[in-house]
Amino acid sequence: MKENAVITIISITIIVLNMMMIIVLDIKNAIMMATMAEVTTVTMAEVTTVTMAEIMVATMAEVTAVTMAEITAATMAEVTAVTMAEVTVVVKDVAAVGAGCFNLINN
Repeated sequence: MKENAVITIISITIIVLNMMMIIVLDIKNAIMMATMAEVTTVTMAEVTTVTMAEIMVATMAEVTAVTMAEITAATMAEVTAVTMAEVTVVVKDVAAVGAGCFNLINN
């Protein structure tokens, strides 16, 4: 009888220990899942933030460079055209004055 009781107690102990092991494993899995979810969320947020910042910096640099090049080209073309037109008028005026002086001297 005592042997049966000892075997029963040992069997119950093994069953309880197995149940406790299952509970511990479930708790560990729950903690791992929560940890992985948090790590993934934080990592993705940081990666997204850094990537978007780098993309914005590169895009703004490129847009600024292209815009400034276009503005400079347009401005220089306009300034050159206006300056050349004014210089042409002045040269014609100087030529006319020179011709008038030449006529006065030779007459």
